[in-house]
Amino acid sequence: MRDPVPFLIGGERRRSADVADIRFPYTGDVAGCVFLAGDGDVEDAVRAATAGFAVTRRLPAYARSRVLDRLADLIEERGDELAEAIVLEAGKTKTLARGEAARAAETIRISAEEARRIHGEILPLDWNSAGEGYTGYTRRFPIGPILCITGFNFPLNLACHKVGPAIAAGNPVILKPATKTPLTALLLGEMVLDAGFPPEAISVLPCTTGRAERLVADDRIAYVSFTGSPDVGWHIKAIAGRKRVGLELGGNAAAVVCEDADIVHAASRVTAGAFSNAGQVCISVQRVFVHASVYDRFLDELLPRVRSLKVGDPRQDDTDVGPMISPEAAAGAHEKVAEAVREGARVLAGGSCDGTLFEPTVLVDTAPAMRVNRTEIFAPVVTVTPYDAYAEALARVNDSPFGLQAGVFTRDMRRIMQALEELRVGGVVIGDIPTVRMDHMPYGGVKASGLGREGPRYAIEEMTEMRLMVVNAGGWES
Repeated sequence: MRDPVPFLIGGERRRSADVADIRFPYTGDVAGCVFLAGDGDVEDAVRAATAGFAVTRRLPAYARSRVLDRLADLIEERGDELAEAIVLEAGKTKTLARGEAARAAETIRISAEEARRIHGEILPLDWNSAGEGYTGYTRRFPIGPILCITGFNFPLNLACHKVGPAIAAGNPVILKPATKTPLTALLLGEMVLDAGFPPEAISVLPCTTGRAERLVADDRIAYVSFTGSPDVGWHIKAIAGRKRVGLELGGNAAAVVCEDADIVHAASRVTAGAFSNAGQVCISVQRVFVHASVYDRFLDELLPRVRSLKVGDPRQDDTDVGPMISPEAAAGAHEKVAEAVREGARVLAGGSCDGTLFEPTVLVDTAPAMRVNRTEIFAPVVTVTPYDAYAEALARVNDSPFGLQAGVFTRDMRRIMQALEELRVGGVVIGDIPTVRMDHMPYGGVKASGLGREGPRYAIEEMTEMRLMVVNAGGWES
């Protein structure tokens, strides 16, 4: 077994008496282990970040951008090492792990670009006679230590979506990785140091939930950026005090397939969106509403694709669907499927679960109140439901406590604009699945899906504050 990996406190590598094993989801074997941060380490991380802010807040834009460009280079140079870590700790297939490493480098390069584009405004204030001679100037400033808490499903790119904008804005970073996937985050922390970011301004803390909660509640933390489950996210908001909080909490994303859609394209994209990463994606396609006139044809195109997916060892190049993160997660999702079947749903593909391996599953004859529709299943499961009227389909999409993204397959401009106007989601994707995400776009949801937006430019806005200066030209007169 490999030696435990130290954690980072203000750029210092540390060890402790507590060690956690990290298990390969496919076999359950130990893939590595990490030292866990203790109470004193948590306090030291906050103190280091507070001191680091005095340095990072004064870094010029070119210096912040240069650090990020170097970090992107390092991610590319060590892409194979990062991909291997992602496969072993997250169970992601090799293809997806390599893709995540490439996306992470791109996310950091976007952050490097945006570090040079943190602009302000000049505001003439002479809207009435009282404002004559006055001009306003706005500028954005970093806010202080950023606590980044990431999910297990994208252990590298989710971290980069937080760390990159924080560095771009001139803020110190404390990264708390998901319990099951800290190895990738620790590699990223090393690279941040090697890229030249001030050492006191970077900490990576694998730690217990209780210690993470202490960080969330600490008044010295300026902003908490969290990606994970809704229950944990809203708990974080409740204990965070007056600090800013950004929450990306997932959902049960829907796709609408209209009668004018390219059915072959829609079925192919739904297959990709519902089963990639074993369905463990916040915007995984979970619910599909298909116009009744093309419903049978859609299923005829979808089912062979689903049944042809290879489930198995994520280390094999030809594996399409790897394991879920844990046997408990798979069992919980399987119980939701079994419950739906007991209540009248039918399984047209998949439906079985063996340990962490969950067969790609297609359900029909489901009801809106079933947990396979109502909750976030976070597994390779999709429900397919016919509809008669477009307004009915949009209403069914909205009949959810979540609102992250939705996809609409249609060529009709009136329907496209109606979807934009009526769907209560953070993003509407036309001609494709809700699983579409480009790393520079604003990304986030409404309702139970969270608060704020990610994407480097938009995250930088969350991690900075606007300051106004008003100049009275008349005040210079002698």
